[in-house]
Amino acid sequence: MDMKKALWRTLCCATTLLMSSSVVALTAPQLAEVEKSVQQAMDSFAIPGLAIGIVNNGKVVLAKGYGIRQFGKAGEVDEHTLFGIASNSKAFTATALAMLVEEGKLNWGDPVISHVPEFQLYSEQLTEQMTIRDLLSHRSGLALGAGDLMIWPDTDKSIKEILAGLKHIKPIAPLRTEYHYNNLMFVVAGEVVARVSGLSWQEFIEKRVFPQVGIKNSYASFSRIDKANKNFATGTIKYDGQLEEFVGDYLEDFRGAGAIASNVSDMTKWLQTQVNEGQTPIGKQLIGRDTHQYLWHPQIMRIPKEADRIAFEQDFKGYALGWAVESYFGYKRVGHMGGILGMGSQVAMIPEKGLGVVILSNQHAYPAIRAITNEVFEQALGLEPQEWVAQSYQAYHKKRTSLYADLGPKKVESKVANLPLNHYTGTLRSPWYGDVIVEEISGQLHIDFTHTKALKGILHHHDGNTFVVKWHEKLLEADAYIHFKLDDKQQIKSADMEWVNPKITDFSFDFHNLGLVAVAPTQ
Repeated sequence: MDMKKALWRTLCCATTLLMSSSVVALTAPQLAEVEKSVQQAMDSFAIPGLAIGIVNNGKVVLAKGYGIRQFGKAGEVDEHTLFGIASNSKAFTATALAMLVEEGKLNWGDPVISHVPEFQLYSEQLTEQMTIRDLLSHRSGLALGAGDLMIWPDTDKSIKEILAGLKHIKPIAPLRTEYHYNNLMFVVAGEVVARVSGLSWQEFIEKRVFPQVGIKNSYASFSRIDKANKNFATGTIKYDGQLEEFVGDYLEDFRGAGAIASNVSDMTKWLQTQVNEGQTPIGKQLIGRDTHQYLWHPQIMRIPKEADRIAFEQDFKGYALGWAVESYFGYKRVGHMGGILGMGSQVAMIPEKGLGVVILSNQHAYPAIRAITNEVFEQALGLEPQEWVAQSYQAYHKKRTSLYADLGPKKVESKVANLPLNHYTGTLRSPWYGDVIVEEISGQLHIDFTHTKALKGILHHHDGNTFVVKWHEKLLEADAYIHFKLDDKQQIKSADMEWVNPKITDFSFDFHNLGLVAVAPTQ
């Protein structure tokens, strides 16, 4: 800490003068400090593999991998190693739509139904009023993650089925009044790209966007990765104190909301395009400067957390079109986080300084990624030195220890016995997800989310007509209560579900939105 502060004090005055007009070029010692923070973060947070790319003054100054691609296996991460970038795909979808706007094929204010006629939301009014702009700005009124079980984890739902399910998801706020992060609206946005362009979303990204940017080794979904390419990462989850590999498809079903597989070599080209107002490193203008700026114009505002006000002098926070926008020590910061179980990513930029960083990791320790990003910005912007990784890990470890100490179902003092198990068997149907089957096998209740291979599990009695669902795939960390409601014949009438560990389970497991109702058995 002392050496770090001493170096800062030595350079501070000169840096301040230079920064009044341009960003200071990152020096070799400063990049070494960044790499030191990378190693420190990987060690502290038990990250098997990570890649980082930095653009400084619009030029790539670092694109490098560290560690291994797959936990417990040989194979090092390099600048070409593919990771799922998850929600950092959203900016690509927004850019695709911006290209179509510039071509005169749609307008931001177009109603979604003018391009996808079968699009329906909970009310006719909401359906008619929802615009392309609304799809991209998390202001639809749908709750955080509402409907995600149609696309997560690894479902068999077609886009037709997803569109049909939307009308059954009840919003929690009026249109354009509140920020609520929702992936399904970006799935719909990807479908708008397809309907307007005549190409699938995947084809548009790979044929219309990637080539203009100079992106050569990225893919619009996991299944499209060249079969000969073995240079890709798999996820890692820390469970019960041990790291375990979690193999997934990089959120393929998220489509325009999160399906892209990329690497830091390609993503630095994306960063260059962003900080250069839409001009790509191979000399093409992907979208016009005005359109590019519009993608960064906040469409819905949020109140910064008090901790961020203090730590980053953050006085505004908003969401634009596929991008999060906020203040950071007096600068405008643009970026996004991306998360998959076992994998995390971040893109962050200070556009006025031509500065950007991308981090891809095969462990979803998001505080580590944020800490490294803060270190990059500290070095490049001449901010007062802080031990970002150490501070972040201390807070993370304290919080994680607390959360995992309270794991498991609530204790019941006087447990009410359950009925014979056959009273709880049958088919339950969610109007937007579909069928969930509960059946008795060898004296145990089993549950089967019929559209999702990963959501099969066993019910353990908790209290009365409430059971706890334990999934066969423990790494989901998504244990859930299921509360059965019985009719006058003591058979299932309906069921509600909720998280057992709400502060740990990913929000995309939106069991609470299912609205399960028993299906009468066929005669």
